[in-house]
Amino acid sequence: MAAARRRSLRGRRRSPARPCACCGSSPRPSAPARGGRAARRGARGTCCGSGGAGSGSWRRRGGSGGRSGRGAGPGGPRAQVKGGTARSGPAEGLQAGGRGPGRGPAAPPGARAALSLLCLPGAASRDGGRAPAALVKERLLEARASGPRLCVDLGVADRMSQKETSRLASQIRRLYGANKRAQKPFWLCLTEFVVGSLIYEECFRMNDGFSNYLMDTTQESYLDLFPLDVIVYLTPDSENVLEDIDPKKVYVLGGLVDESIHKKLTLQRAQEQSLQTARLPIREYMVKNVNTKNYHSETLAINQVFDVLSTYYETRSWPAALKAGVSSGKGYVLPDTVK
Repeated sequence: MAAARRRSLRGRRRSPARPCACCGSSPRPSAPARGGRAARRGARGTCCGSGGAGSGSWRRRGGSGGRSGRGAGPGGPRAQVKGGTARSGPAEGLQAGGRGPGRGPAAPPGARAALSLLCLPGAASRDGGRAPAALVKERLLEARASGPRLCVDLGVADRMSQKETSRLASQIRRLYGANKRAQKPFWLCLTEFVVGSLIYEECFRMNDGFSNYLMDTTQESYLDLFPLDVIVYLTPDSENVLEDIDPKKVYVLGGLVDESIHKKLTLQRAQEQSLQTARLPIREYMVKNVNTKNYHSETLAINQVFDVLSTYYETRSWPAALKAGVSSGKGYVLPDTVK
């Protein structure tokens, strides 16, 4: 019976090799399967053994593609830039945005193989031969060298409840993320970021990879770091209108959440420190929109203020900048949007 089975297997026609699922090229010869069925799954479906989309392996289940392994799903490994070198690691700090590693096949003689980006190691995240994370890092370090600088003043954070502090930590994460995406970023600094304080604990608890953020954190005040004549404290209560962004200036935002309105707190703080103050030109470029609550507020979250500053710094257009950062819920709209 065993001999008959062997003859039957030898006589059975082999099905043609399937092309690579991600690039369409012919699969490479696979090594003998020593580990049984599980060992053969890694090379099935793609020529590069990456399983497509950088996952650990792809295998067919009942005629449809199924995924197993890590790399393509949430929480999978990503290329991480740390100290100028890329390595595989948890998704934290600056991420290259590419998928997991996979080995691409050699091009056929006399021609280049038309390979999918997914087959090449790190190619999904390439931009002119450089990973986006490297470009982000370069832009941020340029801002550190030449400005402009934006400080979040956490010296007022002790006036907030735990819920408000958690919201502030979340806003810091969004602010940092927007700055990473900016073509012309600011250099960020958290001042009076005291070790062991509630905002310190919340930033590390809520923000994955916070210790790898490319920004300055210090327990010192901005008064100890910069000359007074270059500091501009941005507060909605100021009488001065911010007309332009000067790369030589240091702009300061009060680290407060507006759930409990602290009337003129940041203005008083700036005046006591003999600092220049300014507000966003919301009244100059926007109009009050009629709403059922008759609510109009110029107080924005720190990430919304940053959206305005960042957009203006790139476009030099206040209408475009205010549209990017001031939500309709604040009761202000651009004149051309009023019906």
